[in-house]
Amino acid sequence: MNRTDRLYALVEELRACAPRRVSARELAARYEVSSRTIERDIGALQQAGVPIYADVGRGGGYTLDPERTLPPLNFTPAEAVAVAIVLARADGSPYSRSARTALHKIVTAMSAADSASARRLADRVRFLTPHDADAPPSVPSVLEEAVSVRRVVRLGYVNGAGEESEREVEPVAFTCASLRWYLIGWCRLREDTRIFRIDRIRRAALLDETAPERRYEDVMVKDVPLDYVTRRLEFV
Repeated sequence: MNRTDRLYALVEELRACAPRRVSARELAARYEVSSRTIERDIGALQQAGVPIYADVGRGGGYTLDPERTLPPLNFTPAEAVAVAIVLARADGSPYSRSARTALHKIVTAMSAADSASARRLADRVRFLTPHDADAPPSVPSVLEEAVSVRRVVRLGYVNGAGEESEREVEPVAFTCASLRWYLIGWCRLREDTRIFRIDRIRRAALLDETAPERRYEDVMVKDVPLDYVTRRLEFV
């Protein structure tokens, strides 16, 4: 059994046994590898976001939280590759780091045969990038967290004239226009809505203060150009 198949099998084994704990020795005997190999595999799954918990000592072992896992997914190889293509183009977008762990979870939850087929199909897709192309600026994780938990953030920001200022911002939403990402927020310095270009943010620090709840529709109606249409991010 190769490592990919074993990782998938470990998740399924722990899901089937939950809430009973399974020791590394039991898993090692089942998959005919060393306990150290099992420990490395479990560590890799935990880093990918699989909710596996470990207890040490007599009667300890590994267990999986069944309420926070996916059942076996019926992704076809083509569907998995389609998701991979979209996520591969997500560099520079908010939560792009989470996109990589999401893809790993999808592939891990697929059957071994479908996973192998998806990998073969993915090998037939190529992206061409100029040698001198700049990587898109990534959204700082501080800003991702600020929007997720609605916390005030302190920014060091450089405007179009090259002037730098420090300001406290109540985050509202992310938006994308012309392949650039922006943070929309209520700027306490200007006492008004402001749109901050991600690549002009020099510093970002999360503050302890919870931001007032503001809706995108309330702060952006007057600022959307007439030749633009706003679309929500939708799951279906």
